[in-house]
Amino acid sequence: MRMSGYLLRSTVVAALGGLLFGFDTAVISGTTGWLRDIYQLSDFSLGFTVAIALIGTIIGSIIVGRPSDIYGRRQTLFVLAALYFISALGSALAWDWYSFLFFRFIGGLGVGGASVVAPMYTAEISPARFRGRLVAFVQFNIVFGILLAYMSNYLIGSFNLGIIEWRWMFGVEAIPAAAFFILLTMNPRSPRWLMSKGRLDEAREVLIKCGSDSGNIEDDLKEIQASLDLEHHSMKEPFFCKMYSKPIMLAVMMAMFNQLSGINALVYYTKDIFQMAGHGSQSALLQSIIVGFVMLIFTVLAMVIIDHFGRKQLMLIGSIGYILSLAGAAYAFINQDGTLVLISLLVFMGSHGFGQGAVIWVFISEIFPNRVRARGQALGSFTHWFMAAVISWTFPLFASKIGGYVFVIYGVCMVFQLIWVLMIMPETKGVPLEQIQKKMGIE
Repeated sequence: MRMSGYLLRSTVVAALGGLLFGFDTAVISGTTGWLRDIYQLSDFSLGFTVAIALIGTIIGSIIVGRPSDIYGRRQTLFVLAALYFISALGSALAWDWYSFLFFRFIGGLGVGGASVVAPMYTAEISPARFRGRLVAFVQFNIVFGILLAYMSNYLIGSFNLGIIEWRWMFGVEAIPAAAFFILLTMNPRSPRWLMSKGRLDEAREVLIKCGSDSGNIEDDLKEIQASLDLEHHSMKEPFFCKMYSKPIMLAVMMAMFNQLSGINALVYYTKDIFQMAGHGSQSALLQSIIVGFVMLIFTVLAMVIIDHFGRKQLMLIGSIGYILSLAGAAYAFINQDGTLVLISLLVFMGSHGFGQGAVIWVFISEIFPNRVRARGQALGSFTHWFMAAVISWTFPLFASKIGGYVFVIYGVCMVFQLIWVLMIMPETKGVPLEQIQKKMGIE
């Protein structure tokens, strides 16, 4: 059965939340030098300036679950689009360091919320046979957003705008944020959220447009209702309990390992890393584009095969790539080999795009039952962003103290990820969301 055009269009619009997520995350990489000079920041203060958006993502990921359950996934995405817009303009027009921190924090709230709601919404409107690649499309847009940020920074840097250069780098994000808000008006509500509110006819209409798991819409509606089982399980029931311990453990470990690879340190400090390896400022921005492009290519490749090859196989390949590339990066920095630094980072970003990057939001959006999916997605996102804040805040300190050996630390963590994937991680490809719940032993 072919994918409906309505489903594809709705997925593309929802994934714009991912594009803004990626853009907002990476855009600061081109401004760290300006921010350090203008606000006279130490290594610690620069780390905090970068991490303030991540602190916002932590809070955003925690608080977004309940509103998305009450008001709906789509309505929550409208609010997140507004936060992105406010952050972009505010960061560009900031009048001092404190106002800049405030508006970056606002953007972080949007990123944290989008990391929960965009993949969850996409998973809930997608039939199982398309779900992996459609949720992975959110990740594609995250990576595309990162690449756009690198390209935007490079182009703006080429205009030699001087002291206002960094303001333009932040301000351009307002354009896609406004487009996201407008386009969301054409998207449907989540059919599973509609079922949780007893709006059966609306849920049926969305499933007819988006596609069926079983080939019979009425059977799908019964399966969703059985999963919600609201006569026996309240949407307000305790989340941290024995019943949900398995998906909770899987989500937390997946999210922790994602950041223990050092991915966000490389995304936030790409320009700085290449300058550490001996490249000039504009050359470092160009190298960042190459790195972002490679990650995009491997993310696309993963999207094409994730529903055929499986989540676990991608994670295995990605883990091995992480270990080899981080070992190469450590060796290159210790021996001041600029060419090997570039090659190692390209392999690293390719491994991330093909493995963890493509799998994390798909996997976390699949493993929780309908009735607690928002809270489960929020937990995974919170863990991800908490670890991202720790890694991004500490990277300048570690890099200045131990240099290339910081990559050795990340590499050891990826050895543990490989063991976890081999021994614990389950495969979820092609399984309807309600059936995954049963595989987890949740009634």
